[in-house]
Amino acid sequence: MFLFLVVGLAVVVGAVTLSVIGGGENAPLPDVAPERLDDALPPDRPVDQADVESIRFPLAVRGYRMAEVDDALSRIAAELAERDARIADLESALAGAQSHRVSIEKPAEGDHQ
Repeated sequence: MFLFLVVGLAVVVGAVTLSVIGGGENAPLPDVAPERLDDALPPDRPVDQADVESIRFPLAVRGYRMAEVDDALSRIAAELAERDARIADLESALAGAQSHRVSIEKPAEGDHQ
């Protein structure tokens, strides 16, 4: 019985090997282009929330935990949005303060000492 299993296994391995090597067209298996990350990050401006949300990483042989990467990207996107809103508020406040200072420093016409 054991000899029968060994011979059967050898026949199956040989048949699979011959079908992979000799079967099909010229090549045993067609070449597949490797999956790469399309660099969706803009080179000409800072990264914003929409850029982070649109990134999708390709899977590798060992892969990655998609949920963890998606959670991390969501957190980064939210923090970028919060940072951008804070910067816009501060720039607006600065512009208002500067315009108020200019109006105070500029003497009214006719007020000459």
